[in-house]
Amino acid sequence: MRIRLVTLAVVAAIVAAACGGSESATNTESGNAEPVTLTLLAHESFTPSEGIFDEFTAATGISVEIVRSADAGTLVTKAALTAGAPEGDVLWGVDNTLLSRALEADVFEPYRSANADFLDADALALVANDAVTPVDTGDVCINYDKAWYADRNVAPPTSLDDLVDPRYRSQLVVPNPLTSSPGLAFLLASIAKYGDDGWTTWWEKLRDNDVLVVESWSDAYYGPFSGSSGKGDRPLVVSYASSPPAEVIFADPPRDDAPTAVVVDTCFRQIEFAGVLRGTKYPEQARLLVDFLTSVTFQNDLPLTQFVYPVHRDATLPDVFVRHSLRPDTPLTLDPARIAAGRTQWLDTFSSVMLR
Repeated sequence: MRIRLVTLAVVAAIVAAACGGSESATNTESGNAEPVTLTLLAHESFTPSEGIFDEFTAATGISVEIVRSADAGTLVTKAALTAGAPEGDVLWGVDNTLLSRALEADVFEPYRSANADFLDADALALVANDAVTPVDTGDVCINYDKAWYADRNVAPPTSLDDLVDPRYRSQLVVPNPLTSSPGLAFLLASIAKYGDDGWTTWWEKLRDNDVLVVESWSDAYYGPFSGSSGKGDRPLVVSYASSPPAEVIFADPPRDDAPTAVVVDTCFRQIEFAGVLRGTKYPEQARLLVDFLTSVTFQNDLPLTQFVYPVHRDATLPDVFVRHSLRPDTPLTLDPARIAAGRTQWLDTFSSVMLR
């Protein structure tokens, strides 16, 4: 089916409808006589509700195809290697731990979303010149298997300091920060906590306490971790503050309490972004998709599909998500400029300490 030319007035109505009627439209005219299918590149954890893009397609005539990479680290690496000649049109899932890498590679075409005035101001302020648009926030934290500690009448750790205590020897599994976004977030948490002079020593102690490093979050959470669907015997894992509500929602048989819990003082704030890929054949249609990703419609879908917090101020949080998730009041953070300046050296040092 051939799509009609999209006039300025029609686009205004489309974007306003998609964004819950609260945002102004993006003024554009596609000029395309053939149907357009946009490729949305994302990481493996991007699992929105089936049919979520039907409203967008019905309003614009633009179809959306999702292509997933294993992890955000892999996603950004591929995007950097193909910058200017991208494999897709829009990228979802570069976060504040990896953003500087993508910006250095000139992956994105700047665009200020029509919804920008309705998004988290602190998240928007992290990026200069509207290179990308914030889409969600969350926290990477140590999760623990509640039953493992209860069965042994042992108190779980309560801090990063505890993780190097011999009481917790051989209990922790972490994703590799060289290949994993949550793994990198955990590395940055240690740098935020112990500073340039102390984080290396802390990792040396963690190494001597028999921490296990694996390639990805899914390898850690569904492998050596003893909680959830993990098959291993390690009761501590790097995951998310929102993992417990996911355990409740997807439990089979159903349950009212989560089998895992979060060590709140280990949490590092993670912010994800989406952006128009430089070199896309369909820049104006790609901008409309970014607007839809930041609309109330899509943002309301995030808590129970991505298990993250929406950035649109008018989005709502389901009760089950609120009851079982944890939102640290003072998460560990690092300025993106500091991450950009130190990331390469930090990863080199990590490799020399942990992967020798």
